Amino acid sequence: MVRNLDMAIGQCRDVENGGTNSLEDLEQPFIKQEKKIDADYEDGSTGSIGMVLLSTCVAVCGSFEFGSCVGYSAPTQSAIREDLNLSLAQFSMFGSILTIGAMLGAITSGRIADFLGRKGAMSMSATFCITGWLAIYFSEGALSLDIGRFLTGYGIGVFSYVIPIFIAEIAPKNLRGGLTTLNQLMIVTGSSVSFVIGTIISWRTLAIAGILPCIVLLVGLWFVPESPRWLAKIGHEKEFQVALQRLRGKYADISDETAEIKEYIVTLQNLPKSGVLDLFQSKYIRLVIIGVGLMVFQQFGGINGIGFYASQTFEEAGISSKIGTIAYACVQVPITVVGAMLIDRSGRRPLIMVSATGTFLGCFLAGTSFFLKEYGLLLKWVPTIAVSGVLIYIAFFSIGMGAVPWVIMSEIFPIHVKGAAGSLVVLVNWLGAWAVSYTYNFLMSWSSSRTYYMYSGFSLLTILFVAKLVPETKGKTLEEIQACIKSDRREQDILN
Repeated sequence: MVRNLDMAIGQCRDVENGGTNSLEDLEQPFIKQEKKIDADYEDGSTGSIGMVLLSTCVAVCGSFEFGSCVGYSAPTQSAIREDLNLSLAQFSMFGSILTIGAMLGAITSGRIADFLGRKGAMSMSATFCITGWLAIYFSEGALSLDIGRFLTGYGIGVFSYVIPIFIAEIAPKNLRGGLTTLNQLMIVTGSSVSFVIGTIISWRTLAIAGILPCIVLLVGLWFVPESPRWLAKIGHEKEFQVALQRLRGKYADISDETAEIKEYIVTLQNLPKSGVLDLFQSKYIRLVIIGVGLMVFQQFGGINGIGFYASQTFEEAGISSKIGTIAYACVQVPITVVGAMLIDRSGRRPLIMVSATGTFLGCFLAGTSFFLKEYGLLLKWVPTIAVSGVLIYIAFFSIGMGAVPWVIMSEIFPIHVKGAAGSLVVLVNWLGAWAVSYTYNFLMSWSSSRTYYMYSGFSLLTILFVAKLVPETKGKTLEEIQACIKSDRREQDILN
């Protein structure tokens, strides 16, 4: 028993320090200086990474699909409401029901991925998305629209879990950071592409276009191997070794990595099992406050309302919705790349505080533009200020608030409660996304300026929350992070 515990502790430290292929190792720099394109192994041999790259490219078609679903409502709002005679409340439900489906998909994704395998889960998700897009395409009323949107939401909810897991499990250590970052990059790219082409083609044609990434994914999955780690976990020894050999190259020595994966699986099986209720013990409660708090501030800063209904916002500001939507799309992708490059250089706390400062400025400017419009002041400047505010908002959100809360969440929780913590945080995140995306149109009808001032207030609270409670996790092991949090807690008790 003592030997197993020592092995488990040692393996956990290996996970935290990047010693094994695991989801906890996703926070790697996007760009690394590599002397070789091939994967390097301890015995000095070099294995081909062609299959790893192919597998990753196939998987991130699901990430692109995720972005396509999220970006669908912004450029199509006016056309759908006009063609199907939808009320504001009906379209708000259509836009926001995606997040309800995604929440259910994310909650059930772990069991699905363990039961069907990573490839099976991705295939199932793609099928849900295709069915949803067809329902939207043939819609003649609100009900079929909502059903289709819900189904695509469920599909991307499963995608949100299984794609980063799959990539982390197949990638060699020296490429894992860059490859896993492609997941977020392709989500943003898919959203931006939907924004742009949605201004050119009809909403029904855009729905059909949403099927294409799913078809590429389904076809591509026939040509890539299953996750070796999952095969080993379910006891398929022969298939496990065949899959790993395909990923590492025909002549690569996989003996060390095989032993490492097996040891890691034994370690996970020996760790204590924890549920969501266990998170509310005194030793975890501050971690829960940090994780949940970051997700609340991320969502209630308004991202899903502003993103889902961007075209309407630009129209209310008095500019072309097409021009504004295209500009919005063009900002997202390059800024997301910059954020990925900075996350391991600047640290988590500075990046998220700078990001929140920028989202505050963006919302404040947008709110001020609507305030000026309401009172008939400086009307020539209103469109410029509004567009500037929204673009500043999305740029600064993309550089930090979008990704950093997820990184911090994955780093602060001990490995044996990480699964339960992830479920809780995902639930809170998607509930917040639904609340913001559903209420946005109603709030804008009430007062556009006050809506954006309210979002800017949440950005200010984010800065205070991070400065007061969130530890810096850059370059620290789990033990060091825990020690830092305990030290802060003791200092606070002394002051009290």
